[in-house]
Amino acid sequence: MCFLSLPNAAEPEAVAVPQSQPLGQLVLTSCELPQSTSVWDAKKGVADLGIPKPVDHDHTEKVDYWVFLPNDYKEAGQGPGSPLLLFLHGAGERGNNTELVKVHGPPKLLNGPQNEKCRQDWPFLTVAPQCKAGYCWSPGQLLLLLDEVEKRYHIDKSRVYVTGISMGGFGTWMLLNENASRFAAAAPVCGGGDPAWAPKMVDTPIWDFHGDADGLVPLDFSQRMIDALEKADAKEVKLTVYPGVGHDSWTQTYVNPELYRWFLSKRKSR
Repeated sequence: MCFLSLPNAAEPEAVAVPQSQPLGQLVLTSCELPQSTSVWDAKKGVADLGIPKPVDHDHTEKVDYWVFLPNDYKEAGQGPGSPLLLFLHGAGERGNNTELVKVHGPPKLLNGPQNEKCRQDWPFLTVAPQCKAGYCWSPGQLLLLLDEVEKRYHIDKSRVYVTGISMGGFGTWMLLNENASRFAAAAPVCGGGDPAWAPKMVDTPIWDFHGDADGLVPLDFSQRMIDALEKADAKEVKLTVYPGVGHDSWTQTYVNPELYRWFLSKRKSR
């Protein structure tokens, strides 16, 4: 997979702390964050995944996440900050085995000797946290994680992107509902949310993906969001529907270089 070279970016205001992490490798790290209360009641079905729940600021927990620093990563003061891509996994990758996070999506592309060329070309500082078992994504906790990452690394805050699959697709929509202005673009995959959220995210470019034969999260979950955004006069929104594809609409999505070119073409105004 080949990626376009990045245009020059303005120096971001944030100052990152020095780091000794190797470039071009997935590295596991962690931080303490306010505790998530986003317990998922599976009996309520997938719709429960799209109900935001607050964080518990009185208690903290360790959150593990994979970080990939691109080969052209520069410390603050040494060059432009890196674009950041946040990836949210699905329900099957929850737990305390962080290797599961590498099963799908960008972490899969960045893992293993067979993907050396992809690691060399990959332009994003990539963050892939793990959600604990029995829970779903907490938008409040994820935003705090982004705060932590932006303190630790040299990020171009005008180019922060989010994508996720299934439960992570729901998490992507919830993040946009919580603070769409944080992101330059978003790409939910086989997820869904509340169409009433649409007015909050009309200024954020969104590219949604879904299979029309998805029996776990039906296509209608995405279609309702897209319809609501179009009704709200969203600036840029599109839906790619894969004919005959079931729940796994992510494999072909994440090997498509056009998705990453699209991300890199989006930048927030400061």
